Amino acid sequence: MSGFWHGFIVLLTLVSIAGCLWLLFANAKTPGGADTGHVWDDDLREYNNPLPRWWLVLFVLTVVFALGYLAFYPGLGNFAGRLQWSSGGQMQQQLAQVEQARSQRYAALASRPIPANATDPEARALGRGLFMANCAGCHGADAQGALGFPNLADKDWLYGGDPDAILASIRDGRAGQMPNFNALLKPEAVDDLVRTVRGWSDPALPAEVRERGMKQYAFTCAACHGPEGRGNPAIGVPNLTDATWLHGGSYESVRQSILFGRRSNMPAHRDLLSDEEIHLLAAYVYGLAEAP
Repeated sequence: MSGFWHGFIVLLTLVSIAGCLWLLFANAKTPGGADTGHVWDDDLREYNNPLPRWWLVLFVLTVVFALGYLAFYPGLGNFAGRLQWSSGGQMQQQLAQVEQARSQRYAALASRPIPANATDPEARALGRGLFMANCAGCHGADAQGALGFPNLADKDWLYGGDPDAILASIRDGRAGQMPNFNALLKPEAVDDLVRTVRGWSDPALPAEVRERGMKQYAFTCAACHGPEGRGNPAIGVPNLTDATWLHGGSYESVRQSILFGRRSNMPAHRDLLSDEEIHLLAAYVYGLAEAP
C-alpha cells in the first residue's frame, strides 16, 4: 500500500472515531424534557431527552476498545500493530502445527514394513486419502483403472507387485512405450498376429492362423513380450496370455496397438510427496491387490 493510501486510511479511521465521540457528547448535553411537538394517536408525545448514562459509558468503552485494538492489531493502513499479528501469519502457524503433527503420525507408521501397514486400519485410511488426492484421477476412486491406466485392485502388475516395485513406481514414475509396426507388416500378417494374440489360449483358433501368427510374433513381438508371451515386469511389458488388457482387448484395440504403438506414462511423485507419504501410499496400493 502506498504512503498516500496509508495516510488516507489512518486519517479516515481516526476522524471517524473522533466524529462519533463528538456526536455522542453533543447529544448527551441536550436539555431533557423538551417537547418536539410530535404527537401520535392523540396522546403519544415525543420528548427530546438526553442519552442514558449507562449507554454513554458503554459507547465510550467501545471506542477505547477500538483504539486499543488498532494499537495492537492491523487496521491503520500499513501499521501492523504492536503484536505484529496477521491472518496469513496465523494460518501459516496453524498449518505448521498440523504439518508437524501429521509428520509425526506418518513417521511412526512409515517405520513399519509395507505389508504390516497394508492391513492396519489407520495406515490404510491415511493411504486412501493420499490415493484419492494423487492417484484417483487416473486409476479411479475404486482403483479399477481405465483404458491406458492399470487396474491396481487385481494381482496383474506391469512392473511387479512386490513392495519395492510399487514404491519405485510411485516414487520414480514409469514410462512405457510400444513401437508401431504399421510400415513393417502386411494387412494379412497383422490379421494373423491380432487373432493369435487375442486367442493365445483359445483352442478354437485355427491351427494355420496360429502357426502364421506365431511366426510373425517370434519376429515382431517375442523380444519384448517373451517367446511365451508372458511379458517382462522389468521393463513393464504386458502379459499377453491372460485376460487383462491395458488398452483394450477387442480386435480393433489390439490391431491399433500393433499398427500405431502405445505410450504410457506414470508421473514421478518424489517431488510431490514425502518419503513417509509414499510409503503409506504404497502400502495402500499393495493392500488393494492383496485383500481377500
